[in-house]
Amino acid sequence: MAGPLSKRGKVGLGAALLSLTLMLAACQPGPPEPAPSPTLPAPSPTQTAPSPTQTAPSPTRSSAQAAGGSVHFTAQGDIGVGAGAKKVLDVIAGLKPQLNLALGDFTYKKGMEQEFCAMVTGSLGTDFPYQLVAGNHESDGSDGDIENFVRCLPNKLPGLEGDYGKQWRVDVPEQNPVARFIMVSPGIDFRGGKPLDYSRDSERWRWTADAIDQARSQGIPWTVVGMHVPCFSLGEKSCQAGKDFTNMLIEKKVDLVLSGHDHVYQRTHQLSTGGRCPGLVPAAYSAACLAGTGNSPVQGSGTVFVTVGVGGVGLYNVQNNDPEAGYFVTWSGKNRNPTLGTLDVTATADELAARFIPAEGYSFADSFTLQRR
Repeated sequence: MAGPLSKRGKVGLGAALLSLTLMLAACQPGPPEPAPSPTLPAPSPTQTAPSPTQTAPSPTRSSAQAAGGSVHFTAQGDIGVGAGAKKVLDVIAGLKPQLNLALGDFTYKKGMEQEFCAMVTGSLGTDFPYQLVAGNHESDGSDGDIENFVRCLPNKLPGLEGDYGKQWRVDVPEQNPVARFIMVSPGIDFRGGKPLDYSRDSERWRWTADAIDQARSQGIPWTVVGMHVPCFSLGEKSCQAGKDFTNMLIEKKVDLVLSGHDHVYQRTHQLSTGGRCPGLVPAAYSAACLAGTGNSPVQGSGTVFVTVGVGGVGLYNVQNNDPEAGYFVTWSGKNRNPTLGTLDVTATADELAARFIPAEGYSFADSFTLQRR
């Protein structure tokens, strides 16, 4: 028979029992995750868009505002209502972004606004911030009407200012924002065949410039401008956004400019003006306008332009011998690595990381990261 335990043996036994107890406790399941907070109903479909000087109504706090120190968004244009559009919506749904920027050209057919809205909400939900800016197919009412689209897909982001669907801005999150989104509509016709005036020193020019300057003065880490038409492109389109307006965005060092219109995917190097590059000229190339050529450029050195006109409809060819080709890192079109898909972007206080995610059946991919100084 074993004798009584020594003092050392008792201490060792106690330690072993305590260790076993802690191990058993660690194996027990933790408390369930709290259920998500309910959200208020979406604004009424009859709600009208605010004027350029009004502040849009602030709906319920969305997931974008709940994220705190980051914002995750997707962006694409030229969508349609066919199988390709539904494939891209499936990608967005799988990525679970906090908001999506729809960069214009929604149905390509008149009278299908409700069908388009039902397609979007069926994939992403009625409370998801699917944020609109007009394209040329709905700006003048020829293939749908932007006013009808904003009624069935209304603004879902608190604090939005401007004329939603045409010219607006919003900071995300609303408190301590990580990014300011500035959505504008240069270069396309509206009712009566008239474009909105974004010429130098016009009211809309100043509105855009002030929105960029205010974001900088308020210390918002990232500034993203979105519009339907690009200026530089290897596809079929010319500089509809306007040379002066585009150069103003570069001079003010907007971090990222997004567009659609040309049914291609293309991304520029970081572009800048100053010194030997007084300004970029469409249909020409100057190496002096390149701020950097890597995939991890530094914020403040220049502006990256990305065209994501691959949201679901037929593609255009890209021209490898285009005079502007030297400005671009990569491109995809009907005749070169064809793809449909979405740009997927996550921004924090320190970096903006973007990647192109192709829809099912496509393989083209791209990625880049902007680093803050």
